[in-house]
Amino acid sequence: MPDRSALEGLPPEGLVDLIEDGAKNWLAMDGLWFLAVEDRFGLATAIELDRAVWEKFSPLEARRIMRRRGIAPGGGLPALADALRFRLYARLNDQEIRWTERGTLVLEMKACRVHEARNRDRRPPFPCRSVGLVEYGAFARAVDERIAVRCRGCPPERPAGAWCAWEFSMRP
Repeated sequence: MPDRSALEGLPPEGLVDLIEDGAKNWLAMDGLWFLAVEDRFGLATAIELDRAVWEKFSPLEARRIMRRRGIAPGGGLPALADALRFRLYARLNDQEIRWTERGTLVLEMKACRVHEARNRDRRPPFPCRSVGLVEYGAFARAVDERIAVRCRGCPPERPAGAWCAWEFSMRP
C-alpha cells in the first residue's frame, strides 16, 4: 500500500489542486501518446488505437467512480449524470450536463483542452465522433447497460456553443 501520509496532511484546497494536476498530467500523457502515434502512423491509425484504449479505460474509470461515490450499477441516467461529474475530463474541460424535456441527458463540452492544444499546434481538428461514441458508450454502459449514446455534434461539425455534445437515453 502506498504511503498516504503526505496526502492526509494536505488541506482540502491542496487536495483539489493535486487532483486537478493529476488530471492535467493524465491528459498530457494521453495527448502525447496520441500525437506520437499520429505522427508516426497517421491520424487514422491513431484514432483506431485510441478507440481501443477508450473501450478499456472508460468502464474502468466509471467503475472506480461508482465505487467511490456509492453509485449502484443499473441506476439509469441519474447515476450517469452523477458519475460524469467525477470523470477526469470534468476537472479539465468546461462542460455542462443538462436534462432535456424528453428526459434524456446531454453532455456539452464548452471548452476542450484537446482541441485547444491542436489549434495551438496548428493541427487539424480531431474528428472525435468515432472515439467519443466508444468512450462515452463504454462509460455509460458501465453505469447501466441500458444507456445508449448519440453524438449531437463534434469536430469537424461542432454544435453551436460547444466543442462537442453527447446525448444519453435509456434503451427499452
